[in-house]
Amino acid sequence: MLRSILPRQNHFLLLQLRSISSASMSATPVEDAIRAKLQQTLQPSTLIIRNDSKLHAHHEPMRGNTSTETHFHITVTSPSFASKTQAARHRMVYAALKEELAREGGIHALQLKTRTAEEEARDQVRETKEKEVETE
Repeated sequence: MLRSILPRQNHFLLLQLRSISSASMSATPVEDAIRAKLQQTLQPSTLIIRNDSKLHAHHEPMRGNTSTETHFHITVTSPSFASKTQAARHRMVYAALKEELAREGGIHALQLKTRTAEEEARDQVRETKEKEVETE
């Protein structure tokens, strides 16, 4: 329909706009927003986002909700967390994601693992030792 309205030289522009809009449409817009905002605000060395929404779809508060992105487990390692308590770290994440948390049909629940690079290294050593014990 737009093709008949636009002059021939604008067809290329129309095709470019279509490709841009289809590229920006994501199957995981909430996860994408989480990733972008946490990368921007915390500059993490590790950022793992797991969508656990399917595990909670049968819960009463989720009935009638059409979003497939409501429950997330986030592991984030950032130098911004140095000398901060877990509560302060969580507040930093909540502040970064306040729009997604407030939006109707947005994030319903977050499970957070926030740590510094030193804490991440310590956790990895502990996990390696536990695996060695299991295999003995």
